[in-house]
Formats: sequence, C-alpha cells, structure tokens
Amino acid sequence: MRYDAGHDSGRDLPAARPPLLASKEYDQASVFDPQNLLREARRQKQLPLVAIPPMCVLDPDGDIVRHLRRGARARLSPGWACYHTELYEFDLDGRPVGIVGCAVGAPFAVLVAEQLFASGCRVLLSITSAGRITEVGRPPYFVLIDRSLRDEGTSYHYLPPADFVEADPALVDRAMLVLKAAGPKVLRGASWTTDAPFRETAGAVAGTQALGILAVEMEAAGLYAFAAARRKPVLCLAHITNAMGLVPGDFDKGEAEGIPDTLTIIGAVIRAIAPDGDQGASS
Repeated sequence: MRYDAGHDSGRDLPAARPPLLASKEYDQASVFDPQNLLREARRQKQLPLVAIPPMCVLDPDGDIVRHLRRGARARLSPGWACYHTELYEFDLDGRPVGIVGCAVGAPFAVLVAEQLFASGCRVLLSITSAGRITEVGRPPYFVLIDRSLRDEGTSYHYLPPADFVEADPALVDRAMLVLKAAGPKVLRGASWTTDAPFRETAGAVAGTQALGILAVEMEAAGLYAFAAARRKPVLCLAHITNAMGLVPGDFDKGEAEGIPDTLTIIGAVIRAIAPDGDQGASS
C-alpha cells in the first residue's frame, strides 16, 4: 500500500490508511521473538540463564533506581541480558523485586516489558511522573490508571484501533482496595498516553479534559495493549507532579523526591497482586 502525504504541507492526506494502521495482522505471531534476542545476548555477554524476580517495576524517571543505589539497596541482576538497560534487584517487604530505570515512552517500555516477561517476570508495575489534566487537587498525588487514551504508536501494533485501551479490571480492583489504606493519596482514573509531550496543545488538553482524563503520561497505553495482547498482568500508575510547567514550583514530587510514598505504593500493589505462592525473599 502506498502512502503519499505530498510535498505541500497544506495538502489533504489521501484516504489510504497511514503505515501505522496498515498491514497489522493481530492474530499472527511476530517474526522477531524476545526469547531469541535474549538467547543471543546471553551468548555474547556470557551470562548465565538465571530467572529474574517474579515482581518487576518500570521506573521511567529513574529516581527510584538512583535512590536504591545510593542506599546500597540495589544489586545488578546476574542474568538480565537486555542490550539497552540494567535490571536491579532489591528487597521490599520481604519480597525480591526487579526494577529497570529510565525506560521512557511506550516503545521503550514495551520493548523492556517483552524481555522482562521472557526472563521470568510474572507481574509488571510501571510508575511514572505525569502531568495533571483534570484538576482534582494539588500535586503531588497518584493515579491508578484504569484505561488510557491511545495517542501513541506502540499500542496499534498489539491491538486493533480504538480510542482507549483498558487495564485488567480485576487487577485494578485488587490494587485499589489495598491502596485506599496505604497512606499516600491515590485516585483511580484514565490517562492520556502521548508520544510527544511538547506537542500537548491547548486544544488537545481541552479535548482530554472533556473525556474526564486525569493525567498525561507516555507509557500506559502501550503497556496495557501489550498486556491485553500477550495476556500478561500489568498495572500502570501515574505520579502527578506537575501542571505541564504552567505554574512556578512545578514538578515537585514531594518529600525526599516522593521516594517514600512511591515505595509505599509499590509495596501495597505488590501485596495486592503478587502471584500465588510468591512470598519469599531473595537470597
């Protein structure tokens, strides 16, 4: 299928679907399998075949990883074979947890998620800073994302086109039940996942406000589409830290960079959704 937008920026686009929406075969297996990539990476790096912790966290901001490393609480995972990232392991409430920092944006987050589940992860949690869309209080606070507006590209490789992708409602219900008593303020609601944070125009923001969306972030739609297509348990939280830089003092995560609250949230979610029988700590 040929897609030609023309050379004149004012010219109308043709009726043909853009490449992002063309030639998607959702019922077909991928040629490039994460297991094969990891096999070759282990060979090249001479890494052992060692399972990673069953509970893993994506930390797009990298603040949690840096905090754990400063406190000598994190250790490199011995068998993590990803070419692009480092996986650290730490203990939280008696459980081993894996964590990857700075996987920003849906394409990178999903690339890492594919490899995490191929390496032994059984439940994945993503927690990222986000901008406030609908005003429901002064930041910082958290949103447990139950659905996300698909204004990015990755989700369309996993699921057919639709405005929103939904989180697993059973996972959200279980997590929210525990989070209500955890301490930090946590709301439940929708996010807007964008690939281009510096193109959030006033019209786009107003449109998402009309949909009742609470936050804008960069990973949830891709991760939830991956979760649905691959049938993997994934939950995404947004740490609302800003109003997109429109007010002085924005982007403040709270006391100690919000790390104590964030670790409390992670611990609560892990207790709520940990795989059956996963009660032990790492050695």
